[in-house]
Amino acid sequence: MFQPRSIIMSISLIIMVLTLAACSASDEPSASPKPSTTAGETEEANETERQQTERFEMLTADGNQSLEATLQQGEGFSLYVFEKFTFNAAQGRLSLTSNADYYVDIEPLPSDYNLAELETAGKEELEKAGKVSDYSGELVEHPLGYAELYLQASGEEGISDYMVWKSEEGDAFLFCLHNPKGKEAPDFASPVLVSLSTVQGDS
Repeated sequence: MFQPRSIIMSISLIIMVLTLAACSASDEPSASPKPSTTAGETEEANETERQQTERFEMLTADGNQSLEATLQQGEGFSLYVFEKFTFNAAQGRLSLTSNADYYVDIEPLPSDYNLAELETAGKEELEKAGKVSDYSGELVEHPLGYAELYLQASGEEGISDYMVWKSEEGDAFLFCLHNPKGKEAPDFASPVLVSLSTVQGDS
């Protein structure tokens, strides 16, 4: 009489063990949302990597100031633009709002750009504006920090710059800057260089 009962109990125990195993197995997929959460957090981090506004300390005609700049999107890149400036995304041109003769053209360069060819083109362009000086390399106390190519022509009409610069992410850009002589020159020079130092290619 006891034997069937012990068999039944054994079967019951086996069923319980299998049921528990099945439950624990069914619980395992609950860990699967973690990668999607991580991916979501990564996407959110990428979206918020650049704040909509930033403040920058710089020397202006009115002394040291903390100025706010707004993030703006160009063709394949973004940068921070100060209040007195206008950015034309289609042309890649950042100019002084009060006088459009003060401007810089921003052009993303391909990964296989030829620095020697750019240098030749830059010298030919700048020779029209005056004597060309070469400041390529490390730029001491300059917002850009370092430029692979930095040609500058100074003449009667003002200063023109031709620069090849790389962002921290390794994206290369060509900056062609025109800074005429005039009362607006101090309002243009420092802020525009700070803006150029914030140029970043789209990932």
